[in-house]
Amino acid sequence: MLDFFTAIFGEQLGPFGPLILMGVLGVVLMLIAAPALLKKRNDPLDRLRAQVRGETQAHDAKNSKKTRLRDVQKKDKLEKYAGFLEPQDEEEYSAVQLKLIQAGYRGKNAVRMYHFAQFALGLGLLAFGMILALIKSGNAEVTTQSMILTVLIPAAIGYMAPKYWITRRVETRKEEITNGFPDSLDLMLVCVEAGQSLDQSIVRVAREIRAGFPALADEFEIVSYEIKAGKDKINVLRDMADRAGVADVASFVTVLIQSQAFGTSIADALRIYANEMRDKRVMRAEEKANTLPTKMTLATMMLTVPPLLIILIGPSVYDISVLLGSSSF
Repeated sequence: MLDFFTAIFGEQLGPFGPLILMGVLGVVLMLIAAPALLKKRNDPLDRLRAQVRGETQAHDAKNSKKTRLRDVQKKDKLEKYAGFLEPQDEEEYSAVQLKLIQAGYRGKNAVRMYHFAQFALGLGLLAFGMILALIKSGNAEVTTQSMILTVLIPAAIGYMAPKYWITRRVETRKEEITNGFPDSLDLMLVCVEAGQSLDQSIVRVAREIRAGFPALADEFEIVSYEIKAGKDKINVLRDMADRAGVADVASFVTVLIQSQAFGTSIADALRIYANEMRDKRVMRAEEKANTLPTKMTLATMMLTVPPLLIILIGPSVYDISVLLGSSSF
């Protein structure tokens, strides 16, 4: 029976036809079985809590005609797959969430969407790789190693693409915050010396720097909202340092906390730290300028030396070739 199927599919798909067919059937069976495996049974206690919560909300809706503070949102379609798409370990979940926040994705479903993007792109490009392998095997004979690479490389690219995108977003956002932080400190110092409090200065800085540095403006705006909501200022500033992920911001938060703890002037602390940030920005620019000649050495050699050799040695090589050709006759 196995020889019969091998002979049939070997004529249509090449020598690896049965192997390709088995792989396709395996992926199809996995996709069919995935919803059943991922479907999570509701716990009776959860259903009881939901029922009690629903009765309480219905009672409040009947007895109160006040405007709701939040709009009722539709249920997330990926919520039933949360056990599969979200890490169950609290530390791992917090690490992924912090990285997404540093990239600018602060939604409550950001972790779930991130893992769903990895899963969906991985399976999608895996299917693309299998189709490409079928086409290649139909046109010409290919080795088993080449076929495996054709299938697995697109799947690996699809799985790693969201991670690469988030990493690039984090680096870009950190660079933007680092570049705009000295200017924001100067503006904050002006506001404080003009008589505004630190909270008012943060609100003004967030509004003024949004055109040039929106990521840093978002961080200052979040700080102002959390302070207005009544959250402890020290915890708010530390959360800002964690969200930014920049050493300069963490040092600035430490300076403000120490200034508040020891009762020193915030204006003096801002003035000293703003001067240090300006000097540090100049040093970073000088460092990049000093490393530029080293980076240009290879490009200069590749673009300058070959044309120079052609100009200097080319005529001599031509004359020698002509002499050798004439002497041979």
